Amino acid sequence: MILMTGGSGQLASLIAARMKREGYDFLTASRGPDADRQMDFDRVETLEFAGVETLFLTSAGYAEDDVVMRRHGAVIHAARTQGVRHIVYTSLSRASDHLGFALAHRWTERQLKESGLRWTILRNGLYAELIGALAAPQDGRITAPFGTGPISAAAREDLADAAAVVLGDPAAHAGSCYELSGRTAFAVPQIAERLGLPYRPLTLEAERRRLADLPLLPFQPAMMMSIYAAASAGFLETDATDLLHLVPAPHDALAVACAAATGKTA
Repeated sequence: MILMTGGSGQLASLIAARMKREGYDFLTASRGPDADRQMDFDRVETLEFAGVETLFLTSAGYAEDDVVMRRHGAVIHAARTQGVRHIVYTSLSRASDHLGFALAHRWTERQLKESGLRWTILRNGLYAELIGALAAPQDGRITAPFGTGPISAAAREDLADAAAVVLGDPAAHAGSCYELSGRTAFAVPQIAERLGLPYRPLTLEAERRRLADLPLLPFQPAMMMSIYAAASAGFLETDATDLLHLVPAPHDALAVACAAATGKTA
């Protein structure tokens, strides 16, 4: 049996739909009421993996680093002691090492490699949908301070397809660490051009002030600012991707980002 944590998330929901549609023995686990198993990473007594051969560990990255590392460590320990044989983990691309949320991913990768379990690491690039959402127009112009640096983002559906390929035959991908950035980088000025809008990026300081007035969790502004700064410095582009190895015909990431910027579906 395959069990996937975080089954209510956007990426996880796409993966679950694919796996169930193809008839795999596949369950989801989360705190949400619609999950097949109720599981809370902050309550170790709920980390129940009986009968699970392959665990798909969706990153619990929606928190401070120490919380994420504690959660992932508890899951890996419980999986190892309860007989799970293989963990597939959604990590972050190497091109994203400058981002403020990369640390917990690299820590988790190390824990997996030292666990004695079989493992596969999916180093997902930033979602094209996320870049588009952050670049959504404000008062008829795009103001998000991405600079002009290219971003090797990937469509969420492509990352779901890649995960489904791995989960369909986990043993064939054991010990593999796949870089899943987008095959063709794009820059936010291209989104503006395609949408026929001016690109007038704020300074990082002005954007930080703007974020301070929004109802965000304390760690979120720093995460978002790290994306803007890394893009502006040109650190989110890479030509190192294994995406085509798993998904032969990926989406046009720029088109997906543009659709997200306008609240549409590509």
